[in-house]
Amino acid sequence: MEKYKQSSVPLEERIADLLERMTLTEKVGQLNQRMYGWDAYIRQGERFELTDAFKDEVARGGGMGALYGLFRSDPWSGVNYSNGITATESAKAANQVQRYVLEHTRLGIPVLLTEECPHGHQALDGTLLPVNLGVGATWNPELMKQAYSLMAAEIRSRGAHIGLVSALDMLQEPRWGRSEECFSEDPYLASQFAEAAVRGMQGDDPQQLAGANKLAVVLKHLCAQGAAQGGRNAGPAAIGQRELREIHLPAARAGALAGAAGFMAAYNEIDGVPCHANPDLLTGILREEWGFDGIVMADGQAVDRLLTLTGSYESAAALALKSGVDLSLWDTAFSTLEEAVKQGLVKEEELDRAVARVLRLKFRLGLFDQPYVSESGSAARSPEYQAVNLQIARESLVLLKNKDSLLPISSSPRRIAVIGPNADRLYNQLGDYTSVQPEGSGTTVLQGIRSLAPQGTEIVHALGCGIRDLSTSGIAEAVEAAKGADVAVLVLGGSSARQFGGDFDSNGAAILSEGSPSEMDCGEGVDLADLALGGVQRELAAAVAATGTPVVAVIIQGRPHALTDIEELCGAILCAWYPGTEGGRAVAEILFGQGLPTGKLPVSLPRSSAQLPVYYNQKTPSRPRVYVDMPSAALYPFGYGLSYTDFAYENLSLSRTAISAGELEGGEEVKVRVEVTNTGALRGTETVQLYIQASESGITRRFAELKRFAKVMLNPGERRAVEFTMGREELGIWNREMKFAAEPCKVSVQVGGNSRDTISVELNVTA
Repeated sequence: MEKYKQSSVPLEERIADLLERMTLTEKVGQLNQRMYGWDAYIRQGERFELTDAFKDEVARGGGMGALYGLFRSDPWSGVNYSNGITATESAKAANQVQRYVLEHTRLGIPVLLTEECPHGHQALDGTLLPVNLGVGATWNPELMKQAYSLMAAEIRSRGAHIGLVSALDMLQEPRWGRSEECFSEDPYLASQFAEAAVRGMQGDDPQQLAGANKLAVVLKHLCAQGAAQGGRNAGPAAIGQRELREIHLPAARAGALAGAAGFMAAYNEIDGVPCHANPDLLTGILREEWGFDGIVMADGQAVDRLLTLTGSYESAAALALKSGVDLSLWDTAFSTLEEAVKQGLVKEEELDRAVARVLRLKFRLGLFDQPYVSESGSAARSPEYQAVNLQIARESLVLLKNKDSLLPISSSPRRIAVIGPNADRLYNQLGDYTSVQPEGSGTTVLQGIRSLAPQGTEIVHALGCGIRDLSTSGIAEAVEAAKGADVAVLVLGGSSARQFGGDFDSNGAAILSEGSPSEMDCGEGVDLADLALGGVQRELAAAVAATGTPVVAVIIQGRPHALTDIEELCGAILCAWYPGTEGGRAVAEILFGQGLPTGKLPVSLPRSSAQLPVYYNQKTPSRPRVYVDMPSAALYPFGYGLSYTDFAYENLSLSRTAISAGELEGGEEVKVRVEVTNTGALRGTETVQLYIQASESGITRRFAELKRFAKVMLNPGERRAVEFTMGREELGIWNREMKFAAEPCKVSVQVGGNSRDTISVELNVTA
């Protein structure tokens, strides 16, 4: 294999030469990622032994394409600190795996090590960030680019090569249990974070992945899972090509343009065609239209689900491979590809195409030149990463209500009551895909309040109730805690915390039956019909509010719950999403005025499940369409978020009020200028948002479309001019011929602090 280490030999020549030497069995082996990584080893005291199952898998394929989740830790895998691989042991364990593959196969092709990192690394000692829905609320892609860079360094130092990053699902259905994995309901906002993930983890040159601090990114899921009917996991997406293009593909396109190493196909179908069997999506759009040359990975056991279309594993594997899937995940079907070739279901040259993509990624990662990782130390839990993590948690918090300036809490409170099921449960604020945490790590909301409260303040705590538990036995204690307090901090919401001993599907999704007593109400496999807060949380809020003590609600959640039932009971509401291990401190800083709320909603918050869909960028009707039993508008609109100060928008203007479609096609732009003033007494950060509402373009347009945004910090009384540009990308559409182009139309250019409260000026796009 020495010739494959010769960097002077062109990459494609090395790939072609290696392919020529491979047997059919060895080629199939490179397309398989069948094993769960935790089944590859057994801990024996201070050392690790590779299992017979791992050795058999290597022998079966004459090598191994990839090994998933060597470091994964959670209740599904059963990996904890007694039997798993810690950060300090990871490099040695990874090298042990790699060495066995290199020394016990004919060609010695290195194996890819794949790790889950939807919101940080899901491993023992891995840094966990706020979930994506919280990340979207920061409206700060640059901060996340920094976080993703640190994440890559942490994971690569442990010996892994690929990070599976949730980035592509658009949250149109908040009943879906995986809502927390979405950045937003808006394609532009989500695209900014998808690009940040790729550039942060891989750098700006996708061909240079061999650095010690770079991790190959596989973005998931392609696509439209966030529009699943009824919010049921992996349900069909009842959308057409225009909705696909306008809403569900922009984030993937942004990732592809940034150089993502790979994409993971989604479980769902689109118009009767499963994504894993959709050549128009995986080959036509992704490769031929966008020029993507990386790998497409299957989701867990998804290829096996194609048996309902094909009737056999061999034909299912052939269908997925020909559609554009290159690398399997835990399925049986791809292990039958050799037989599929022999049966004539797929050609060997089609197999070679996929193998070449897998090999190309291994070469780009430098694994043929340097298959091993330094065992001198891990970058896990670096102080810099922890500081960035805390800042993300701070910026993710969204102040929804602050009647009579209840927040920040006065500088000399005598007594604070901290009440609720999410006040002191760390795992409830971490989200799904969460690893086992070291004892004593992280900060809950209660701990954060205790650590930052003014000296002499009495902090009393009561659980009150559970997340979904119907028992009211704890409410009386909560009422007593609230009586006589200066303020009651009511920490409510949901939980994606999995329990050891729970039931899990073969792909890791939680299995909960109807009426399950589990406190878990979010996460993969946990879909809801009703978005109201679960259990007796509303009753708890009403009982605490009845004491007359001012109530501040902190909502820890992985999806946009309908807060109508508690909104009127609370003087202030702070939406904290799942804020991660540093979330308790971040919340306490905002409550006491040591930090300033800057978050903006990345999704619309509904009044009721019966109101869905409620996402802001729905199609504009030709006449008003209203409900007669409740307002049609969201309880809190997309982009909304209060500060401890106020902002005024004035003097919105355009560099020109008319531009032709031809000029836009030729690269000309329109400049938008607005003046923003801090009219309050405190400094504050405002996210200035630019929307358009277009008409008369030959197709139905949307109520509003986010096109640009900028975060600006203003001192009291300070006024600043904020400028944006709009060109073909912002003003073009997918026209009646389904071609993206600038078309004549009338455009209302709208700027403001959220999608509802804006000022506007008119732009005319002429023929």
